[in-house]
Amino acid sequence: MITLKNVTLRRGARVLLDAASVTVNPGEKVGLVGRNGAGKSTLFALLNGTLHEDSGDCNIPAQWRLAQVAQDMPETSESATDFVIAGDTRLVAAQAEVAAAEATDDGERMGHAYMELHDAGAHDASARAQALILGLGFRTTELDKPVNSFSGGWRMRLQLARALMCPSDLLLLDEPTNHLDLDALVWLEAWLQRYTGTMLVISHDREFLDAVTNVTVHIETAKLNRYGGNYTKFEDMRAEKMELQQASYAKQQEKIAHLKKFIDRFKAQASKAKQAQSRVKALDRMEKIGPLLAEAEFTFEFKEPANLPNPMLSMQGIDFGYPPPEGAPAGTPPTVIVKNVSKSVLAGQRIGILGANGQGKSTVVKTIARDLAPLAGEIIEGKGLSIGYFAQQELDVLRPQDTPLEHMIWLVKDTTARGALSGQATREQDLRSFLGGFNFTGDQVKQTVGTMSGGEKARLVLCMLVWQRPNLLLLDEPTNHLDLATREALGMALNEFEGTVMLVSHDRALLRAVCDEFWLVSRGGINPFDGDLDDYQRYLLDEAKRQREALKEANAAASATASAPPPPPTVAATEPARPRREDNRTRQLRKEFELCEARMAELAQQKAVLEERLSGQPGMDEINELGKRLGALQDELDQLEARWLELSSSLDD
Repeated sequence: MITLKNVTLRRGARVLLDAASVTVNPGEKVGLVGRNGAGKSTLFALLNGTLHEDSGDCNIPAQWRLAQVAQDMPETSESATDFVIAGDTRLVAAQAEVAAAEATDDGERMGHAYMELHDAGAHDASARAQALILGLGFRTTELDKPVNSFSGGWRMRLQLARALMCPSDLLLLDEPTNHLDLDALVWLEAWLQRYTGTMLVISHDREFLDAVTNVTVHIETAKLNRYGGNYTKFEDMRAEKMELQQASYAKQQEKIAHLKKFIDRFKAQASKAKQAQSRVKALDRMEKIGPLLAEAEFTFEFKEPANLPNPMLSMQGIDFGYPPPEGAPAGTPPTVIVKNVSKSVLAGQRIGILGANGQGKSTVVKTIARDLAPLAGEIIEGKGLSIGYFAQQELDVLRPQDTPLEHMIWLVKDTTARGALSGQATREQDLRSFLGGFNFTGDQVKQTVGTMSGGEKARLVLCMLVWQRPNLLLLDEPTNHLDLATREALGMALNEFEGTVMLVSHDRALLRAVCDEFWLVSRGGINPFDGDLDDYQRYLLDEAKRQREALKEANAAASATASAPPPPPTVAATEPARPRREDNRTRQLRKEFELCEARMAELAQQKAVLEERLSGQPGMDEINELGKRLGALQDELDQLEARWLELSSSLDD
């Protein structure tokens, strides 16, 4: 087990842990929580040996193997699969031993080395690595791409896959969900639930913590407080503890006041001096209960929009995507990701945008935000439309060399130049006060953005959004780097916002709290998603399972092909027939796909009719009959939907 006993940790002059103690038992999944700056990442540095305690004892079993996500950005030309395989330290050591044994021509040593290589899982290492990579949102076509061809967020996903590949008894995860979409997040949860070692995770995603942890350690007032249970249970137990502490404090204050009153009244009387002195000693011996000092809550609100056009905007035959890159040969076509979308966005709508990674969620949001031009069709904006856009990467809209105050002054000038001012205060002192409402106080308003933490940058973007008084909010992963308190403040502010919200997020708690309808961006289109987030989560897990099985089949087929004898030579006259067989196969798949879709639509219509009849006041016999028919319809729909997904995947391939 891990034991920390009276540990003190300092960073500079600041004490992060002061005589703190806690125990973590083998196999426990621990969520480490606390406000930003409380010392969570510093505690991880203590556990991985990067830092040492200033005093006290920190003990971790010497035989435990440690795995954690490297925070550096990998720069290598090796393939994604090879990079992740290299995370398996046992396999790498076994491969090194095989190479050394072969160099010595020692048969016995070579035998032991090859046995260890087999035990380390060399035979299926590639399949295991690729399952991790696909689970974290990569495509099958990217498995062999060089690591340095990916963007920063994708490289961090590869670092996460590499950590999961490493055999470990202790797994340390610091904000593992920051670079993940909802589909990859759901997959990661399922993987961590099967992990058999001891795990400590820092996260600001309450649903993720609820799903993967069974113990919570809270860093508060430089102490480590252990609670049995996930984050929701921790909140309940902490609330009870705070209530009890407040009641105990109040009761003790009454007792202290009573003792002091007695002492003050009788200390000068000789007959009562002895009793008064005994009460003085009792007061000195009393272990004082501290008053409840709750952490200050962060709240904000969106100002009422100056106007609310309805509809906010109308999309007519829109193609979303990217123009040809600069320097591309003439005639290079644009990259179309989502095609032929005709939809309206109404005043007051709360739309959650769902979709697996790479399907085009961010592209849709960027186009509506005017950062990208539609490749086809037209977006008709309502009169007075004012868009507030939170980009997935804060630095897309922030300038690292400028300060928060300079950002606000620039925003005032830009808004004034566009004639979009709607009653906002624009004096420098007003801007300073406005920044103060988002916890930018004193000299912080003159700190350059490039030196800020991710959470501070996100708060600045929120501050700039609120000041603009938008009536349409486009939020693309706004919770990255936000702590739990700020996420909850954002959820409350969005619920009170009178305009329209379009939200892309992997934070399910925020999606549940804010959105009342969902759009699914999938297979080149946008369609309403009729289920809730639990239905969507099941859909994502099924998709991930299908991808893993397809990869296994492909690997098995490749192995079989490699070991099979070469095919006999074919007559040249039979060669032209091969493309025709492929065309016929595609045609058969498409025909079955269309029949499947038609039957699903027919069953959905029948189901709606039966549900409408049930919503009336039928008799008991009719209720039983309708229930049986609905059950049969649902079974057939489930089978058709599974087949539809298979056919769709085959057609895409």
